[in-house]
Amino acid sequence: MTWLAEHSFGFAETKRMLTEELKRCVPIFGFLPEDELTRIAEAVIQKKVSKNTLLFREAEKEQQFFILVEGQVEIIKALDTPDERTLAVREPCCLLGELSLFSEDGSHTASVRALTDLELLELRRGEINELLHRQPKFAYELIRTLSHRLVEAEDLTIRDLRRKNRELNQAYKDLSSAQAQLIEKEKYEKELEVARQIQMSMLPRKPLRIPRYNYFARIVPMIGVGGDFFDFIALDEERFGLAIGDVSEHGVPAALFMALTATLLRAEAKSSALPDQVMRKVNRHLLGMNETGMFVTLLYGILDTSQRTFHYARAGHELPLILSAEGKEIEVEYERGQPLGIFEDPQLDQAQVELPKGSLMALYTDGIADSMNRKHQRLGTERFRAALVSAVGERARTAVDRVWADVEAFRGEVDQYDDLTLFIVKAE
Repeated sequence: MTWLAEHSFGFAETKRMLTEELKRCVPIFGFLPEDELTRIAEAVIQKKVSKNTLLFREAEKEQQFFILVEGQVEIIKALDTPDERTLAVREPCCLLGELSLFSEDGSHTASVRALTDLELLELRRGEINELLHRQPKFAYELIRTLSHRLVEAEDLTIRDLRRKNRELNQAYKDLSSAQAQLIEKEKYEKELEVARQIQMSMLPRKPLRIPRYNYFARIVPMIGVGGDFFDFIALDEERFGLAIGDVSEHGVPAALFMALTATLLRAEAKSSALPDQVMRKVNRHLLGMNETGMFVTLLYGILDTSQRTFHYARAGHELPLILSAEGKEIEVEYERGQPLGIFEDPQLDQAQVELPKGSLMALYTDGIADSMNRKHQRLGTERFRAALVSAVGERARTAVDRVWADVEAFRGEVDQYDDLTLFIVKAE
C-alpha cells in the first residue's frame, strides 16, 4: 500500500488510515459501523506479492481472501489444462477469493495469478464469517457483489457464445457445427455444475446430534441452481431450529436470494427467542434489501427435544405433515400465512405440535406435491402422504430415500419443473 510504504505512523493513526482506505477502496465496507471497520483494520495483514505469483489455485482450500490495493491479477478457469481460459482481469480495489467464503471447506472456484507486482490486504476466513453473522446487511452487499461478478461472467460467456456462434455459422457450411455445439454445451454444463456446488456448500453439511430424534434432508434444484433451502441450527442442548424455504423464482437470481434469506435467518435465529420474532426480523431485512420484487415462503420452528414439541411460524409455506407411529395423520390447526419480502407486517401462521415417540414430521416444498407425470397428472398431497405412511417405521434417511423413489417413479421420464426439497424428522 503506497501511502503506508512512504510514511511512518503510530498504531492508532495506521488503523485510522486503514479504515479510511477500506471504505474508499471497497464500497461494501462503507456500510459497516466504525467499530466494525476498526476491528477489520486490526485484523488485516499487508502483503506485497511479485508478478506471476499464483495467489489461489482452483479447487484448493484456503482460509483467507484478499483486497487488491495495487496491481493487476487475472482470474483463470482450468489452469494448465487444454480448457484453460481467462475469465477476467481485476484492477485495484476489488476482492479476491471471496467466493470461497460460501464454501464450507474454503475451496476456490478459479485460479488467481498476479499480472504485475501486487500490494494486498489479507483477511482470514474466520474474521469475515463472524462479520457476516454480526452484520446481515454486509452479507447482502457481499452477495450483491458476487451477483455482479456472476453477471460479468455471464456477459463474458454471452460474448464468447456470440463470437463462437458466428464461427459456427461458417462451420455449419463446412459440416462441422455439430461438434462445436457439443463442445459449447459441455463448457456450459461445467460452469453450471460449479454454480451448483457453490450453492450446495451453503446448505448445512455436518449433521447435528439431536437427542431422541434423527433427521435427514434432500434438495434437488430444477436446474443447476435454485431457490429452495433448508437449515438446522443448534440453539442449546435441547432446542434446535429447523427451517425450510422456497424462493419465488429459479436459477441464479433465486439462488442469490436464497443465500441472502438463509444468512439472515441463521443470524436472527441465534439472537431471537420465538420463531415469529425471527421471521419478522428477517422480513424487515428483506424489505430493506430486496429490489428485485422476489419473495420467499418460509417455515421456521424450534424443536424442543425434552418436551417433544415443535413450535413454528409459517410464512405462506406448506404445512408440516405429521404422522403418528401407527401412520395416522396428526391434524395441525392452521391460519393464513403470507410470504416474506413483500409486506411490512405479514400475517404469520403459528402453532405448536407434539412429536411423540415413533412419530414422523415432513417439511417440504411445493415442488414435491406438484410433480407431474407423462399423463399430466399431479402427484398431490394424498399420494405424498401415502408414501410417507409406507415409510413411517423407518429412520429419517431411509424414509427420505423411499419417498423420493416413489416421487421419481410417479414422474417417470417427465422433466422436473420445480425445485424439490424434503426434510424429515423422526422421533426415536
